[in-house]
Amino acid sequence: MRLSELRLSEAEHSHNAAPKHRRLRHRVVMLAAFGVLLFIGLGFVDFLSRVPPAEERPSRNADGIVVLTGGSSRVSDALELLSIGYGRRLLISGVHPTNGYSDIQRTLPDSQRLLACCVDLDRSAVNTRSNATETRRWATERGFRSLIVVTSNYHMPRAIVELSHAMPDIELVPFAVVGEKWREEPWWTSGAALRLLLSEYAKYLFAQTRVAFGGVGQGGMPEAGTQAPLPAKPATASVN
Repeated sequence: MRLSELRLSEAEHSHNAAPKHRRLRHRVVMLAAFGVLLFIGLGFVDFLSRVPPAEERPSRNADGIVVLTGGSSRVSDALELLSIGYGRRLLISGVHPTNGYSDIQRTLPDSQRLLACCVDLDRSAVNTRSNATETRRWATERGFRSLIVVTSNYHMPRAIVELSHAMPDIELVPFAVVGEKWREEPWWTSGAALRLLLSEYAKYLFAQTRVAFGGVGQGGMPEAGTQAPLPAKPATASVN
């Protein structure tokens, strides 16, 4: 074969090989993207299985009760559990620094007796991770070995991840608060509910990943921040 013919053959081979390589790369990228989407989708299904669809009484009594503020009726439900005798003492974690017992009593007039004897306020926590830190400190000081955890149903999976990581030696009994909107219509029919679940799922994945790698770093989610005042509401934090 002449040199010119050899060069022409090599050029034709190179020209034909380029599209094949591009198609192969495209297929690899598509398969990788499909794998990621499948992983995220299956993870979301698992997350949904951990979100209680309805309120159920705690399976047992505990030494104490902790409520993570930030959602409607969490504090009132926690106080009701305390009044029934599910725990000896209640921690309200994530109270705005300017709020106090009087703010809760103003919103929940029947809570005066319990607030006077059996309720502690945590004003340091600004997010779920610091909720766990402050709850651990409170439970350790009180010598508690079991806690009922009160928070919204969509927040419960992440709360359990953070609390169990902070307190592996303390038994956690969940009590999920289900808001009226969740009871009125399925979450998949509400765009707002779906966005909330997807956002919470992303935070849940982040918490699981951070805990799996030893709980280091906060990934752009600062432990300290400014809590917005909450007028005419029980003592609650703005970030969970």
